[in-house]
Amino acid sequence: MRKSSLEAFFKPEAVAVIGASEKENTIGQALVRNLLRDGFPGKIYPVNRKYQEIQGLPAYPLVTDVNEPIDLAIIAIPIRDVPDAMRECGQAGIAAAIIISAGGKETGSRGQEIEAAIKEEAQKAGIRYLGPNCLGILCPSSKLHASFAPHCAQPGNLAFISQSGALCSSILGWAIPKKIGFSHFISLGSMADVDFGDLIDYLGNEEKARSIVIYMENLTQHRKFMSAARSVSRVKPIILIKAGRSRAGAMAAASHTGNMAGADRAYNAAFRRAGIIRVDTIGQLFDCAEALGKVKRPISEALGIISNAGGPGVMAVDALGRWNMEPATLSPETLEQLDEFLPPYWSRGNPIDILGDAPPERYLWAVQVAMAAPELSGLVVILSPQAMTDPTAVAQALAPEIGGKGRPVFAVWMGGDDVEAGVQILNAAGIPTFETPEQAVDTFMEMYFYSRHLELLQDTPPRLTQELSVNTRQARTFLAQRLERQGGVLTELESKAILSAYGIPVNPTVAASSAADAAAVALMLGFPVALKINSPDISHKSEVDGMRFDLHNDREVLAAYEEILTAVKAAKPEANLLGVTVQTQEQQAICELIVGSKRDPDFGPLILFGAGGEFTEVLEDSAVDLPPLNLLLARRLIEKTRVSRVLKGYRNIPPSNLDQLAEILVRISQLVTDFPEIVELDVNPLLAVKGGFVAVDARLIVEPTTVPAPRHLIIAPYPNQFESDWLLRDGTPVLLRPMKPEDEPLVSDFLAKCSEETIYFRYFKLIKKWTHEMLIRFTQNDYDREIGLMAIGLPPGPAVMMGVSRMVMAADRSTAEFAVIVADPWQGKGLGPKLVERITEIAREQGVKLLTGDVLAQNQPMLEMVKRLGFVLRKDTEGGTFRVEMALQETGPGPAAASETDG
Repeated sequence: MRKSSLEAFFKPEAVAVIGASEKENTIGQALVRNLLRDGFPGKIYPVNRKYQEIQGLPAYPLVTDVNEPIDLAIIAIPIRDVPDAMRECGQAGIAAAIIISAGGKETGSRGQEIEAAIKEEAQKAGIRYLGPNCLGILCPSSKLHASFAPHCAQPGNLAFISQSGALCSSILGWAIPKKIGFSHFISLGSMADVDFGDLIDYLGNEEKARSIVIYMENLTQHRKFMSAARSVSRVKPIILIKAGRSRAGAMAAASHTGNMAGADRAYNAAFRRAGIIRVDTIGQLFDCAEALGKVKRPISEALGIISNAGGPGVMAVDALGRWNMEPATLSPETLEQLDEFLPPYWSRGNPIDILGDAPPERYLWAVQVAMAAPELSGLVVILSPQAMTDPTAVAQALAPEIGGKGRPVFAVWMGGDDVEAGVQILNAAGIPTFETPEQAVDTFMEMYFYSRHLELLQDTPPRLTQELSVNTRQARTFLAQRLERQGGVLTELESKAILSAYGIPVNPTVAASSAADAAAVALMLGFPVALKINSPDISHKSEVDGMRFDLHNDREVLAAYEEILTAVKAAKPEANLLGVTVQTQEQQAICELIVGSKRDPDFGPLILFGAGGEFTEVLEDSAVDLPPLNLLLARRLIEKTRVSRVLKGYRNIPPSNLDQLAEILVRISQLVTDFPEIVELDVNPLLAVKGGFVAVDARLIVEPTTVPAPRHLIIAPYPNQFESDWLLRDGTPVLLRPMKPEDEPLVSDFLAKCSEETIYFRYFKLIKKWTHEMLIRFTQNDYDREIGLMAIGLPPGPAVMMGVSRMVMAADRSTAEFAVIVADPWQGKGLGPKLVERITEIAREQGVKLLTGDVLAQNQPMLEMVKRLGFVLRKDTEGGTFRVEMALQETGPGPAAASETDG
């Protein structure tokens, strides 16, 4: 891939400071001082027409007067003058700018106008910019201190991004005594241009940034953020605190789902799907930042606790309990080793209470045994000052033993100033230190659950027993007819018709506009039946006494009809009443569930599942996720609820068919994926009955939208528009389709059919064993960034994978890299060129401008193929490869590059 457009922010060779100053206590003076103090090795050009010289450097009236190459401009002038400065930066050929200046959109309409003018000038000049209203950035590896923060950042492997400049200054001050270093330290400001998604993408490719910590106040370009975070969190942890847990002034929702799927739950669902650790407090953010910067993540939840006092050990156990965890059980071998040197009245369990008179040697022996115990994944060592305790000596004894070791160790030195010298020794040795046991336990568990969540995200979902059969045309017809009436609330009957089109089981439901009609319908359906008010104006029928159940004959039906109409007219006289619906009465329901969706203005549709019925909001037992869902994600959504324990079988209640329930959730997900017009969807209750599930009440709210599917989602769904059929030269039919997460078994079988030469030509090395972790890199694709187009055999032949072409796009889609591989049994049948041709068409549709690939010099069949397809070949004399390139123009040639052996 080409060099990132953000490179100039962090690795500039020349920096201009527009608004530089000699005046004390000004931002312009601090910016130049910090660049000089931290030893920036490049050139610094102060720009201010009032000075000839600033801090010993020649000053320039305008940035265009420098007449030397400049990579980065730092702008600290009144914001009204920034558009002119941006124009001058463009004239000077500057690629990046940091706008320190405040007073933009946060001040009102005039500020918004100024920011719009800044953006216009930047876009004209092709300048990326950070801010306005930001503190700046620090990049210790480049010795770049492009901010007015009073503290410098020590070198390290932690990248920090914040929307709060004040918080940035606080963290820099806090990190110094903690000996925590940073690879990058970034204040985002107003995010008018460079945003979280841009920075996560950049930092994901920076080797020095091993972890990313974020303070977030608001989010823009949600889909871009999700795409970046899902990609990067697989290779390095992202820890985040999101300020503001409620949406002030949120409009009242019309359905149970709308009330229960609030803004903060949307953020939680998004962060979880992106593999992000979300913490709740600044303290937790600091604690996780320190631990991630110093130790490896635990591989299991098995935590050992060593303490010289019973109380703090109990506090640590209680903290584990809040995570629904217990201390690890010590093995007989570990207990025997501890018995050898601990007093006979030690706790003989975990926590390991080494007693209040523990000298440094006893601490050291206990830690050595615990560090070697295979049943433990991490250790919390607690010291509480007592008469015979020397906190400094204990720290001196432990620091060489546990500093930098593979197993994470967290030190809790309690006692404030009395233990400060010991804390400094531990910090200097790279050991995370905490003031309380709870902090240490919480940090350990946050790190463990991050590792565990990554494992879950990388699981391979099961295949559906058969492809989902949905009647999209029918659902679209019904919705279109309703939207002609300006949308709004669909009746229960209309809602169930759409659900039925997507294969969601509903109970038989028939409209009746009179008591006599209702009685006739009931006779047709068979008793017992239920009657419900039929009105687009009534969401919660129970609130208007609009339902009657267990009606066993026509006389009861006639009476129920009149009772319902009378009650509803009294409760809501303005409602449009269409009569009632007559429905079969489901008997012996195991429990009532709710399934629904709500369209969040930022995150798009959310999927909700939980305990349903009239008291669903009181029970508060529900979970939320984002579409698209597969069977694995649907099962995990179910398992996040307490009601799932009932569904698995409880006492005399038999287990329900959870696979069928998961499929219903997948179908709901597909429905809201296909129709962005759905604002809210509420199936309440969905009854768990003997033999399956049935929706006995439903409500949809729809409205016209200008956003086409699937752009209303923040996670790209499976792109079925890229599926196509084709015949090999020998007549074998194949399906060309994008790869899915559940394709891992197919990919594994496919690679087993590839010869060593085929593997070598594709991956430039021999790979003898393909692990699960390697295979999921192929199958679990973010379709906004990567598409693996595979060829699958069709009947009458077997459904085997024959080949695949892959495209990985740059975040801005300016370039994409390609590869193609065809298994040996299907080479020489025209499949390779076809896969390359089709992936090129997809690249052009996605807006890719330049297609590139690398081909080994000895891969002559591939080189000949790309020549035929019109590629430019550039030989790398040192690496033994050819770089093949094709510019994708609107009317340019069709086929594109690849880097594999050709069949």
